[in-house]
Amino acid sequence: MTGNTSPTHRTPPVEEPFQRQAAAEGLSVTAACVLLIMAAVSVLQGISALRDDELYVAGIEYVYKFDTTTWGWVHVVLGVLGLVVGVGLVLGSTWGRYCALGIAALVIIANFLSLPYYPAWSLLIIGLSVVIIWALIAWQPQR
Repeated sequence: MTGNTSPTHRTPPVEEPFQRQAAAEGLSVTAACVLLIMAAVSVLQGISALRDDELYVAGIEYVYKFDTTTWGWVHVVLGVLGLVVGVGLVLGSTWGRYCALGIAALVIIANFLSLPYYPAWSLLIIGLSVVIIWALIAWQPQR
């Protein structure tokens, strides 16, 4: 029997480079901060839509048409949930990490659907949400 075939001489799994995990960890901390900021701005954006429907410019007819009051409530609810999840993420909780993935995905969907009302802002938030999702998926804190 050769020495390499015994169960005690297994080759350890190849780990990802340290730089990738360090970048993902740094981006995860940044993602938590960005999520908190995005959530706070989302709450303010929703309140603005609820207070003054005339603030938003209505464009062409759109398949996913809702009035600005509906979008206001969507953004307020997502913002409040994002604040709670962001705090959990900053504290390093596992539930905060998984809930942040869900909230970021919902934020992408909400901003895609509200793209005609404020396209530049929606595209920016979609991009930031994608970065948050990548950072949370790529970082593996148990290593």
